[in-house]
Amino acid sequence: MSSSSMPSFEQVLDGTRHSAVHLEMRDAYGVGSDVQSYARWQAAGELNVDPESDYWRQWVELIRRTVARGVVVRRARIVSEPVSAYIRYEHALTVVNVEAGEQVRWLPRRRASDIALPGNDFWLFDGRTVRWNHFTGEGGSAPREMTEDPAAARLCGDAFEAVWSRAIPHDAYVII
Repeated sequence: MSSSSMPSFEQVLDGTRHSAVHLEMRDAYGVGSDVQSYARWQAAGELNVDPESDYWRQWVELIRRTVARGVVVRRARIVSEPVSAYIRYEHALTVVNVEAGEQVRWLPRRRASDIALPGNDFWLFDGRTVRWNHFTGEGGSAPREMTEDPAAARLCGDAFEAVWSRAIPHDAYVII
């Protein structure tokens, strides 16, 4: 399903019954409002980690209501070490994801070498619907796709669980 005919992320998550898992594999992103936030952090060290702020409110409300329905939301990030400046920034922001109800883990890329991984970041909903996150070479968003292909869902589910089992919980992951 192409991005023009896809339901919104919020619609998909609102229809999720059991689990939503997200695998991120890039060392830098250049997506939407993150660009300005990241630039502010680099220039002045300013970081908005207030989950009630306008910047975070929509995401935090979506995750809180999803978790309140009993859906488990997990995010795993595969990162190169020493980490990039962007990953330092992202790690500092992750307190908001955790506050909202996400479980987050980090896996050093060296520990992922023998895991079969899909070619793109993804969300997997209820183990059956994959939302591929495509990016440009500079890290900007590119059109997304969704599929319910069982082989793709199985690949993503297996990859996520392999990463998750090796990854370090956010509160224990030390940036190097």
